[in-house]
Amino acid sequence: MEDTEPLQIEQLSTRTPSVSADEILAGFAPTYRFGEVSFDSYRPDPAHPSQADAVKALREFAAGIGNGVGGGFLGRLFGKKKSEPRAGIYLDGGFGVGKTHLLASLWHAAPGPKAFGTFVEYTNLVGALSFRKTVEALSSYKLVCIDEFELDDPGDTVLMSRLMRELADAGVKLAATSNTLPGSLGEGRFAAVDFQREIQVLADQFEVIRVDGEDFRHRGLPAAPESVRSGDLNARMKAEFDGKVVAVDDFGSLISHLAGVHPSRYRAMLDGVEAVVWRDVTTLTEQAVALRFVVLADRLYDKDVPILASGVSFDKLFTPEMMTGGYQKKYFRAVSRLTALAREAQQREPAV
Repeated sequence: MEDTEPLQIEQLSTRTPSVSADEILAGFAPTYRFGEVSFDSYRPDPAHPSQADAVKALREFAAGIGNGVGGGFLGRLFGKKKSEPRAGIYLDGGFGVGKTHLLASLWHAAPGPKAFGTFVEYTNLVGALSFRKTVEALSSYKLVCIDEFELDDPGDTVLMSRLMRELADAGVKLAATSNTLPGSLGEGRFAAVDFQREIQVLADQFEVIRVDGEDFRHRGLPAAPESVRSGDLNARMKAEFDGKVVAVDDFGSLISHLAGVHPSRYRAMLDGVEAVVWRDVTTLTEQAVALRFVVLADRLYDKDVPILASGVSFDKLFTPEMMTGGYQKKYFRAVSRLTALAREAQQREPAV
């Protein structure tokens, strides 16, 4: 019988990483899942010609990055020809049609400096650096890619419209993905009509490209595996994660600890962790706590960290009101991703 390395136990609830602005910005790149994708590796579905059209449009957009094509936003407003491209390109389509693959392919094809992150990561960046320092840092970039673009509250609407406007004025090219057309951002979450000016500023900066395909939303959530019995957790952990660095935490302690760590540091908090074990998972009932946990779920999924947990199963992590409310898309995504990581740990299924 081969010897195996013993488990190395860590705790996320004791980690409070110090991360510099340069280190935070260095993390704005595609995750390992999209670390080597390209336009050539994207396989358009012949049943949906818009997918091939999107590849063509993005190749052309990439070719114009860094050569001065289009100029800044104000330049396009005054004296520019209508045929000149806008500052940004916006991929609209349902879940699972390959928008992130395409956006990452654009990032790989473009010259640097460049940034790739989710919408939440950019708002967290502003929170960590300040708005002005974020603008100063990104204004020298040739391309800024925003994945999962969504507006959930008035503050984000104003913040992101200002950020995109100032970056576009500086000549930065923008690219985004979402399942909501830019003119419809915010609908169903707050009184969007009160912020129509900011929303329209965003819409005016993007050329919208529709990417059709089968929408994963119609498939429903994958079945969450049953949680592990508390008494079996240690044995299952040793069986599944032998020789790995495992972060083992009481769920309540972890939730409390997250409140004291800025979400921009969650990625660094997971450095070196190969698996996580949570004891006594409970349903989250406070919106602010739940939204913070969604960020951690995204970072765990980015790093493909398998999860073993006791307590409630992940399909009961958020209240029914949360799963049907204004932030339902965030919670739907978090449950889906956590379920995939749990299935990877318990059933050896790759998290996709």
